[in-house]
Amino acid sequence: MIFYPAIDLKDGACVRLYKGEMDKATVFGEDPAAQARQFVEAGCEWLHLVDLNGAFAGAPVNGDAVEAILKETQVPAQLGGGIRDMATIERWLERGLARVILGTVAVRDPDLVRAAARAFPGQVAVGIDARDGMVAVEGWAETTDVTATDLARQFEDAGVAAIIYTDIDRDGAMQGPNVAATADLARAVTIPVIASGGVSSLDDLRALKDTGAPLDGVISGRALYDGRIDLGEAVALLKG
Repeated sequence: MIFYPAIDLKDGACVRLYKGEMDKATVFGEDPAAQARQFVEAGCEWLHLVDLNGAFAGAPVNGDAVEAILKETQVPAQLGGGIRDMATIERWLERGLARVILGTVAVRDPDLVRAAARAFPGQVAVGIDARDGMVAVEGWAETTDVTATDLARQFEDAGVAAIIYTDIDRDGAMQGPNVAATADLARAVTIPVIASGGVSSLDDLRALKDTGAPLDGVISGRALYDGRIDLGEAVALLKG
């Protein structure tokens, strides 16, 4: 399993939201590239980036910060938020992203996800963000009537590289991940699943690992900034 440190970008700064609410953002740093470099020096093998403004705007907003991170680091990075057309997908992959994450568009335009996955094998992931098991879109501002599992199954034959599953009510709340729902999703599909939302301790990582579900990785943000998780220990735990 891979440990993905998260860098969430709002107005050019590193922040963490509480349960996805933009007006409840805590700023952890004004230099995202320096933060990314710190994570890499601590031993991470991937970076997870989110353009929070872009998720609401429907187009990239924190592009300069993302590009600075890509120039500063050599590890692969995945990015979600505001990526909703093929031109934006192509542009980000050309600029050095290893993987784009398609969230809202996976609900609104699933054919685009399939086309992108065919055009860029291994470089397109689907972000499934759920509240009480139902998929939320538009920066989590709107909850749909689609279940997380049903959405994931739509892409079984599409060739997507991974599903990033986030339980919104756990995100940034430091209450632990929704282990059962995450494991159930991983068992329901053949696509690799990456867990996100609420991961706040090494015990949370152990709990996810101990499910035996075919999880590909785990994302954590606030716990790294708060010092509750040591990145090096987290990487070693998931690798072991």
